[in-house]
Amino acid sequence: MPKASVKRTINCSKEDLINLVLNIEDYPKFIPYCINAKIYENKLENDYQLIIADLTIGKGPFKDTYKSDVKYNMKDNIIFVKNLDGPLKYLDNKWQFKKIGKSTEVSFDVDFELKNRFLNILMTKSFKYGLDKIADAFQRRAEELFNNR
Repeated sequence: MPKASVKRTINCSKEDLINLVLNIEDYPKFIPYCINAKIYENKLENDYQLIIADLTIGKGPFKDTYKSDVKYNMKDNIIFVKNLDGPLKYLDNKWQFKKIGKSTEVSFDVDFELKNRFLNILMTKSFKYGLDKIADAFQRRAEELFNNR
């Protein structure tokens, strides 16, 4: 249903930005409406870092938790995310990182559908705006953490 892409050039190293994205438990510190994050599993397997994590998203009385399967392909610098449980019917999310001088170009593609059809209609209308806000939050966080080095 909702599908969107964002591309940004962020003033930090590719490795720092990848680590920021994989540090899921810190998301509540800087991602809008992210209330809680918990990693259940984090292991290395061949050229992959494999993470199983929960994110609780919401505002006021409206909140929901979804479990995700995160696979970081260390060779190609790509992070794939799929949902395992929660309010999503499906989630396909891909992060790609490319070094450009001292900066990193990050592409963030997301495609998902909620189980609730009414909420899907609402999300479709505001999804790109929300995705831009999330990209803004990652960019601000990266600049806060890494620009003073």
